[in-house]
Amino acid sequence: VQLQASGGGLVQAGGSLRLSCTTSGRTFSDHAVGWFRRAPGKEREFVAAISRAGSRRYYAQSVRGRFTISRDNAKNTVDLAMNGLNPEDTAVYYCAARSTVTGVYYDHSSDYNNWGQGTQVTVSS
Repeated sequence: VQLQASGGGLVQAGGSLRLSCTTSGRTFSDHAVGWFRRAPGKEREFVAAISRAGSRRYYAQSVRGRFTISRDNAKNTVDLAMNGLNPEDTAVYYCAARSTVTGVYYDHSSDYNNWGQGTQVTVSS
């Protein structure tokens, strides 16, 4: 699947953004999806993941309670709603997908074989 991440931008601390990950062609419904981010000078890190049907979700401790991952398989989209943003959330955000027959989520980048191009999120203090 080809993925496209969008929705990034510049926001003040405490603000919100909603990222979207979409695909063309094949559907998302047989793919688990994850969001990752890479801040300047840092390694890529896991942010959130969702199972293929959306019944299971998992978050990194750093974003739990502030970010929400959701999906609409009819629209081939997976969204990441980000609230209470702080400057430490500044990064390029990537969505990733992998085909799966199970209802699990995946929280390691090596689990995924399809990646979008990334969208920049900048949070000013």
